[in-house]
Amino acid sequence: MGSNRVFARFARCAVLAAVAASAALPPLALAAAPPPAIVTQRPPIADFFENPEFSGALLSPTGNYLAVRIGSKELRDRLAVVTLADNSVKVVAAFGDADVGTFQWVNDERLVFTATDRTVGQGDMRYGPGLYAINRDASKFIQLVSRSSKSLFTSGSMIRNRDMLPVTAYLLGQKAAQDSEFVYVVQPQVSGASQVHEVGLLRLNTLTGRATPVTGTPDNSRQWLLDDKGEPRIVTTVNKGISTILYRDPASNAWRELATYNTYTGGKDGFSPRAFGPDGTLYVVTNAGNDTTSLHKYDLAANQVAPQALVQIDGYDFRGSLVTANGKLLGVRYLADANGTTWFDDGMKAIQAKIDTMLPNTVNLLSVPTRSETPWVLVIAYSDQFPARTLLYNSATSNLTTVGGSHPKIRPEQMARQTLVHYKARDGLTIPAWLTVPKGGGKNLPLVVLVHGGPYVRGNSWGWKADSQFLASRGYAVLEPEYRGSTGFGSKHFRAGWKQWGLKMQDDIADGARWAIAEGTADPQRICIAGASYGGYATLMGLINDKDLYRCGINWVGVTDINMMYDGHWNFSSDLSDHWKQYAMPQLVGDQVKDAEQLNATSPLLRAAEIRQPLLLAYGGADRRVPLPHGTKFYKAVKQANPDVEWIEYEEEGHGWALPKNRIDFWGRVEKFLDKQIGAGR
Repeated sequence: MGSNRVFARFARCAVLAAVAASAALPPLALAAAPPPAIVTQRPPIADFFENPEFSGALLSPTGNYLAVRIGSKELRDRLAVVTLADNSVKVVAAFGDADVGTFQWVNDERLVFTATDRTVGQGDMRYGPGLYAINRDASKFIQLVSRSSKSLFTSGSMIRNRDMLPVTAYLLGQKAAQDSEFVYVVQPQVSGASQVHEVGLLRLNTLTGRATPVTGTPDNSRQWLLDDKGEPRIVTTVNKGISTILYRDPASNAWRELATYNTYTGGKDGFSPRAFGPDGTLYVVTNAGNDTTSLHKYDLAANQVAPQALVQIDGYDFRGSLVTANGKLLGVRYLADANGTTWFDDGMKAIQAKIDTMLPNTVNLLSVPTRSETPWVLVIAYSDQFPARTLLYNSATSNLTTVGGSHPKIRPEQMARQTLVHYKARDGLTIPAWLTVPKGGGKNLPLVVLVHGGPYVRGNSWGWKADSQFLASRGYAVLEPEYRGSTGFGSKHFRAGWKQWGLKMQDDIADGARWAIAEGTADPQRICIAGASYGGYATLMGLINDKDLYRCGINWVGVTDINMMYDGHWNFSSDLSDHWKQYAMPQLVGDQVKDAEQLNATSPLLRAAEIRQPLLLAYGGADRRVPLPHGTKFYKAVKQANPDVEWIEYEEEGHGWALPKNRIDFWGRVEKFLDKQIGAGR
């Protein structure tokens, strides 16, 4: 491996003295490591739940420069640029009252970035992310989007843009052509609480701050897709629960319809535009008559999907992106059990093989510059035991250099192995699940059934996760079911979860726990169910439905009553849109009128008196997804018959814990709760 020359230079810069720890990161093993010494001491909670010390790196369009976001406990997150030819480093953005948030190259000379504040929770946030631009030599700094009624104070000088866009404007999130000073921003038209009516698109000059709306766009626009030249080419509109995909013909600039489908439930003829290739080919994701989705070319002349899939993954819906450079489609990134890449380019196949030989114990994801002029390749390496680390590979010298790691204090030899398992639900449906077993394995272990939120999302993928690894480090096996309704595993699996809150979805989770007992992994007397959001709802319903199975429950920010999601309350509002409540919830969750009896029967709030097991509840005072009354009303109801209930409220937090101090406090309480209820010492 090459030396850590890049970040050794950081350590020598006075302004970045706090980054010296990043320079000292231990490199990933390039060969099989010797058996580690047995470690008996538990890793500190903070090692899992502190903010990442290194959290981002992007090569410039030519690959001559590397932009990095760096942080520490003592200093705000800053943005720096490394000139890779001589390893010189320059900090280009360092706010006095904020952290650098997201960032992106505009071209080889210029970057855009947002601001955030990692020291406050959602309830104390008073500003939007804003948008700023600066050259890589720290010149020509300008604020493009307002962060508040005042401009953001910084530790240096700032050029104020009098005509800056309002706080409601956001960077599109797709890189443009990266060959001019322009980017695209979106500006949602919002009324009330999260009622988005339309999303406008503007072309923004990052040198002058002048924004020009994209004209002639269809009404009810919601999602935009740029072509490979960075021009808006596709828009998806949403009206009364129906999505329409429209294409702008480059010859006439006229929009024409490609497809319509139900916004929330899809349809047999629906597809999702994914990206344009360098030659103008549109790539889409569709079922194409199968249970799972795959990546296809789309024939714009004939208005039809090509029948042959470009990338199809057995057992998984396609989720991924194109990898392009120098006007060529090099490959496709995808997610199966873990992330991977299908390379079409022989040169990239060879580089991938070389890096995989050097890093045999990790998944290695390669990124290349848009218009590469250098031998640099950015590598993200991770495994179930290794938190993600960023490296630079030089294809000319075959040197691999560590840039930074997200959790450098984590010792892989102390981490557990994660396995994708499958079991049969009681009605025969196959349920995927992630099983994490403590270091050294074992039988008849205390088990935490960790239920993902959503619920109509994919819960997990193979890799290092702070929550499951923390629990495993404390001696608990962790099972994370991808119960019916979870996405990513085919249409049948997704649709089987419609209107099954507290019913078959709940059975899938319980059947997973009983599978773990039958396998000899779990001690039937020491099983706890836990989860956040929908996972918190499932925790409460699990304690009700399967009293003989679960000895305790942990619910944070969990829904406690479906009707409350619809109705809210006079003194609080949710960020669930009226559109979602009107067109999605009746089909996916349950209709308030037609399914009233079912919604009452599956309400933890109405059945709180049935829960007698020990219970830990935690809620955020500023949560707008599952507002605080979900927790307070349930706590009041459950306490009447259950004296063993612990209540935690983080007043400044929203839907989850943004602040490290609260994450550390919460998981410390979880550790004590589990040790008391099902711990190994019992």
